[in-house]
Amino acid sequence: MEHDRTAGAKSSFLGYHPRWAPPPYPAVSFVVGEADPADLRLIETTERGLAAGIEAARAGNRLGDVGHAISLVGRGAGYGLVDGHGGHGIGRAMHEDPHVPNEARPGRGLRLRPGMAFAIEPMFVLGGSDDYRHGEDGWTVHTADGSRAAHAEHTIVITEEGPRILTTL
Repeated sequence: MEHDRTAGAKSSFLGYHPRWAPPPYPAVSFVVGEADPADLRLIETTERGLAAGIEAARAGNRLGDVGHAISLVGRGAGYGLVDGHGGHGIGRAMHEDPHVPNEARPGRGLRLRPGMAFAIEPMFVLGGSDDYRHGEDGWTVHTADGSRAAHAEHTIVITEEGPRILTTL
């Protein structure tokens, strides 16, 4: 996987990006205070799920291959995957098509071609449930069982040589 700080990508959603991060920026999970080993494993596994999804994002593969790679890591560790959430296409609006699933059947879905750009966003749930609810703001996601979750994200572009990461810290 290649990280690219020079590709010229930038946030397109109303110019939004955190003050602390130059655009574009990835989503990361981190622990505040003393770390519970289970939380650290959850975060590390979510990052491995992201890496597996990125590795599967190759020209000729399908979106289902990406989701399958992510789910093998998450389900294999006994975690839930936030139902219906996942990555998305990148363009002029936030969360464009195509939806990039975190769980899917391999060999299914849109065939990946060089030049396609999208975000891959695994979200694993420590309690093993896929259920969630939205907060009052309509944006925040809470696990239904109250257990912790981790989220990781990178925006990539498909090239003939393999996936290229456009977001780094």
